[in-house]
Amino acid sequence: MATDDRSSLTVADALQAEDTRYEAQIENDFDALETLFAKDLVYIHSSTVQDTKASFIESLRSGKVSYNNMERSDTKVRIFGNVAIITGRAVFEVTARGRDMTLNLLFHAVWAKRDSGLQFVSWQATRLPE
Repeated sequence: MATDDRSSLTVADALQAEDTRYEAQIENDFDALETLFAKDLVYIHSSTVQDTKASFIESLRSGKVSYNNMERSDTKVRIFGNVAIITGRAVFEVTARGRDMTLNLLFHAVWAKRDSGLQFVSWQATRLPE
């Protein structure tokens, strides 16, 4: 009987993928982002702006947005078959349209294990009050 490798998603896999994404965003590693981001990515920023894979990567490539530091805490991971939902708090240091900001966030990130590997499929963040 063949086994379905997609069912072997672990908490460690999800956290490693999220760490790799953070590093790729900070380093503007567009090759890594192209691989990590699903073509059907939905990325909802804490500002309520919604991006697709293409528009998010373009915002980084153009310099409109840059991620200078990304740290998370109080992280929890729930696995549902081949889907991991990561929730927690984060502090992102971002430059957007020439303005430096420190964002204190609550977030969820969703990763799906697909035939091509683990892919980032959804993000939504809410800004915490100062």
